[in-house]
Amino acid sequence: MDQCFVKMIEAPGEKEQIVRTVLEALTDWFEVTETREAYIRDSRELICFAAFAESRPVGFLCLKETGRETVELAVMGVLKEYHRHGVGKALFKAAKSHAIRLGYALMQVKTVAMGYYADYDETNRFYQAMGFMELEVIPAVWGDENPCQIYVMPLNDSASLLRLILSRRSYRGGYKPDAVPREHLTAIMEAGLAAPSGCNKQTTSLIAVDDPETLSKLRAVIDPPVAETAPAVICVLTRRIIAYRDRCFATQDYAAAIENMLLAITALGYRSCWYEGHITDADRIGDKMAKILGVPDGYELVCVLPVGIAEEEAAQPKKRAFEERAWFNRFPG
Repeated sequence: MDQCFVKMIEAPGEKEQIVRTVLEALTDWFEVTETREAYIRDSRELICFAAFAESRPVGFLCLKETGRETVELAVMGVLKEYHRHGVGKALFKAAKSHAIRLGYALMQVKTVAMGYYADYDETNRFYQAMGFMELEVIPAVWGDENPCQIYVMPLNDSASLLRLILSRRSYRGGYKPDAVPREHLTAIMEAGLAAPSGCNKQTTSLIAVDDPETLSKLRAVIDPPVAETAPAVICVLTRRIIAYRDRCFATQDYAAAIENMLLAITALGYRSCWYEGHITDADRIGDKMAKILGVPDGYELVCVLPVGIAEEEAAQPKKRAFEERAWFNRFPG
């Protein structure tokens, strides 16, 4: 099976053409011509993500705002030969990350309830696997023969935040070539700059690099190489500003900023790794990178965070048991 990539589609005509191509091949699900044409027509105005195998569209997903804090997965489709190959999951992951970035609190989706059609049972299982929860079945929406199952998913609740923290992994593998949208890089850096700063001295600054020529120059001075295929990197700069007396919290500041960005990167569906020791070692790679980026004196480049879509699953490191590292009221023993 060809490797697929997902991207957001902006042009209304391109959205319509992609949706038509996929839906007309999925008449088991979209057999009613009027309904299918309505999905195709409406897609022009919706948020649309598409999956491609090389240049061929093989799937899409459209989002529609249904309230100030609610977005609906309005319609999606994946060519049958690409079912169970991760295409739907990749589309949903991209769409969910975008919905979170836009500030929606809840996502809903409607489908035919389980137990009526084998094809829609497959759809139900997909939504459940993505984390949707059953809300209600309303037969009146499409009639008794096609009872409407409504699923919902919270996008910003505390449980989701804890799952995000626990799912973050350091990723050192290859990256897909998909560009990281500027709005996502901006969101990641905003998260970093929102981190706590000792005495509010704001010692941390950031440079996102997504220009291929500049990336090539940076990679040329990183030896041994790391993150060679990442389509973007965020360079972390620090300044040693005294907070009071002789106290400086620059290290704590940029460490907090980096962790915030790692979580934001994960939330948006990307992977990264905290590269610091390799950059600040005796060979001073960070200084060479800073010179390429025109960083003035007084700033030190201390870390590089690659940003991109992972080519493979991030390995889960073995962690020591909670009881070996965390206690209540006093150290054990």
